Amino acid sequence: MTQAYIVAAVRTAGGRRKGALSGWHPADMAGEVLNELVRRTGIDPVVIEDVIMGCVSQAGEQSQQIGRSAVLASNLPQTVPALTIDRQCGSSQQAMQFAAQAVMSGMQDVVIAAGVESMTRVPMGLPSWLPAKNGIGEGAWSARILDRYGVKEFNQFTGAEMVADKHGLTRDVLDAFSLESHRRAAEATDAGAFSAEILPLTVRDEDGTERLHVSDEGIRRDASLERMASVDPIVEGGKLTAASASQMCDGASGVMIVSERALKAHRLTPLARLHSFAVTAGDPVIMLEEPIRATRVALEKAGMKLGDIDLFEVNEAFASIPLAWMKTLDVDPARTNARGGAIALGHPLGATGTKLMTTLIHALRQTGQRWGLQTMCEGGGTANVTIVEAL
Repeated sequence: MTQAYIVAAVRTAGGRRKGALSGWHPADMAGEVLNELVRRTGIDPVVIEDVIMGCVSQAGEQSQQIGRSAVLASNLPQTVPALTIDRQCGSSQQAMQFAAQAVMSGMQDVVIAAGVESMTRVPMGLPSWLPAKNGIGEGAWSARILDRYGVKEFNQFTGAEMVADKHGLTRDVLDAFSLESHRRAAEATDAGAFSAEILPLTVRDEDGTERLHVSDEGIRRDASLERMASVDPIVEGGKLTAASASQMCDGASGVMIVSERALKAHRLTPLARLHSFAVTAGDPVIMLEEPIRATRVALEKAGMKLGDIDLFEVNEAFASIPLAWMKTLDVDPARTNARGGAIALGHPLGATGTKLMTTLIHALRQTGQRWGLQTMCEGGGTANVTIVEAL
């Protein structure tokens, strides 16, 4: 089977909702990521055979096929096709897996997988609000689906609480994990660990001053357990709060995936090899617990054990998710989200998949380690897992 290699991986620094990146149209932001992938590889963009773009809230400025809009906003020729996919929070991770499948099948040689989300300009959940606001239809879930599961809705906040309850995670444990996310992210930022992976974007401050946005805006250096303890629960009587949940974030990210034939033809240097991947689905009510089973499935497919993996990226949608994952699989916390996660760095929904992969690849290469595993909980009860080998 043809191997699939990542030859460039880049992300914007996260922008808080209504923050530094709020002035960027998402198509333009994603277009800059495409430009940077081309710049870093030096490849002739004419040879790019497809762009697969992840995006969750495909409405407003992210409607009308944002993947194609990103190409048109970039320096890529208009002959480069694109499409947009939605696997909820795993959208760009799935884009990456689809791109790898295209390359590994031998059908394509150069494919970009990317993601974008402006949670400022396109509020989370906007597409599902529209039917109710217009008085049209039943909403996202039909009565048949809701009756099948005996619920009035599928709710990620309820699911995250269910995970915390099932795995015996207390409010103190959740808050402590969240504080550590900020500490690790601040430490990595101060050490320059993110510098190689971040694409600087020009932004304008409130006073009109232009500057380069190069640092993740959501890191709270003054975070403390005392402050976290004062935050009200998201769900009445619950344990999770805004302090132990991922931050709404504006951002874009992407990776370029090529075949061995393309490596030689275009004299490219591989950063990593996509070794194995999986996607699984489970209970849509508890919803966010599926990365546990997906990890087991992916490792079995790859013929690997957890002990073979050097670094893990487990999306911090809520603190309960990586904590339950580590507890169940008995994974060393020091190897999980070693540079912080979405609680500190932000979760730009459709962009988070390739964002986490970008961080994982750079971390592996900077520390001289070999194997990385990334997993994502997703709305609807699905989960993606991707295993890479740093080169």
